[in-house]
Amino acid sequence: MIGIGNEAAPTVSETRLPQGVEDYDEQVTSERLLAVADLYYLYQHEQVGVFRAVRKLQELFNAGAVRLSSGDGAYGLYRFDRRSTLRYTQKQRMQTYRRVFGYTTIPPMASAKPNRQFHGLFVQFVNNVAEFWRDKRISDVIRERAFDPSFGSIATVRRAGLDLRNNLKWSSYGHVNVFRIEVLQLLEEAFKILGAEDVRKLFGADNAWDVMEEVMLRYFKQQVNASQRHRLATSGRSTLRWLAHNYILNNSRAEFEALLRDIADPVEEWLTSAETLGIAFRGHTQRVVAFESGNGKPLKRAELG
Repeated sequence: MIGIGNEAAPTVSETRLPQGVEDYDEQVTSERLLAVADLYYLYQHEQVGVFRAVRKLQELFNAGAVRLSSGDGAYGLYRFDRRSTLRYTQKQRMQTYRRVFGYTTIPPMASAKPNRQFHGLFVQFVNNVAEFWRDKRISDVIRERAFDPSFGSIATVRRAGLDLRNNLKWSSYGHVNVFRIEVLQLLEEAFKILGAEDVRKLFGADNAWDVMEEVMLRYFKQQVNASQRHRLATSGRSTLRWLAHNYILNNSRAEFEALLRDIADPVEEWLTSAETLGIAFRGHTQRVVAFESGNGKPLKRAELG
């Protein structure tokens, strides 16, 4: 250290010069991000009202207000609360969604903070991926050298993905992993009840989704967007699962594009469904202004939602 010894550098230029520390974005715990992806899937189904519909059916079944007695659906409603002590309550589920995604209006549990940045970062990543593939498809048609790898920048996609992944890294600690296991089991049981033959016959429905929509409309006066929410759930989970791998750090352009192609369609599906629900728009600004019929006044964003 003081320049004495056989290994001491005779000049400053020969002194050992470290090149830096390990990159910040190199480390990722895939299991936690996969758990977050499943949690997003669960949240969208919660928004549709699956559990509320089952609870309402259970209430009507216990009161004898519906013609259910001995079928598979009736038995499922009877057993639905048998292991309730092992499951998270509705309030705890809402608090978890609030902590991890910033969704719902329920205050998070003590010592927890809502993740208010998630939705903005997620929409930004989805928009960048969708824009990348739209530009590439256009270039394949109009450019002389359509497959020139110099077209388009993957840097914006990578940066948006890393920002989102880093945000989820800090919000995925705690009970998220065991939470998604329990609630996925609960969701499976709920759909078995809604899809049981005696329950479907009660509402004249063809499948579990029809039963759920009918219950929400008849007893809660809500027209749920089941199709859009389900596509948000499946395509959003696929996108977040993609981030759980180290694909985003691939420096080879050809390999990066090949890996990114896996979520090219899911992000477009997510974005289209989100536009329908008014929770996201293509690009960084809303380019289409809706007008109220009659007076020509533009609608406010709150009125559009």
